[in-house]
Amino acid sequence: MTEMTETTPGWLSPEELESARERMPILYVDAVPVRLDEAGVVTHVGLLLRIGGDGAVSRALVSGRVLLHERVRDALMRHLEKDLGPTALPQVPASPQPFTIAEYFPSPGVTPYHDPRQHAVSMAYVVPVTGDCRPRQDALDLVWFTPREASSPMVQQEMTGGQGVLLKQALAHVGCLF
Repeated sequence: MTEMTETTPGWLSPEELESARERMPILYVDAVPVRLDEAGVVTHVGLLLRIGGDGAVSRALVSGRVLLHERVRDALMRHLEKDLGPTALPQVPASPQPFTIAEYFPSPGVTPYHDPRQHAVSMAYVVPVTGDCRPRQDALDLVWFTPREASSPMVQQEMTGGQGVLLKQALAHVGCLF
């Protein structure tokens, strides 16, 4: 899960967010950006390179909170543009359907997903992108992996909080089983 300071109405102040995180689950979206061939088969998966709050470098999915009064589709589009740049051209359907719902807990081991800050519920989507992706905000880089490379132990160990598990679920959802 990523954190950015936003000035858009609907965001909580840092203090209000911390208080809310202590009391209730927070709604997120996770997106797995993919490139498709002409037959609609996934050929590449885009993973962000980020530096976490602890200074550790990791691979990550596009991820972020849903704002008050924001449609899930709009949250997906906002986070994809924020992380991949305005020319990524994500192909989000009018009524997106998640491939799974991931429940992140502050206590490790409850589910494969862990976020030490909060209990978060994230709807996860596979999103084809057709444009030029240039990472922005807190993303250092975006690397395109083949589905087999993305499933490899090397890439999986670079992902934190269970996002490697989520990535494997996304790949299985689109028919890439390794």
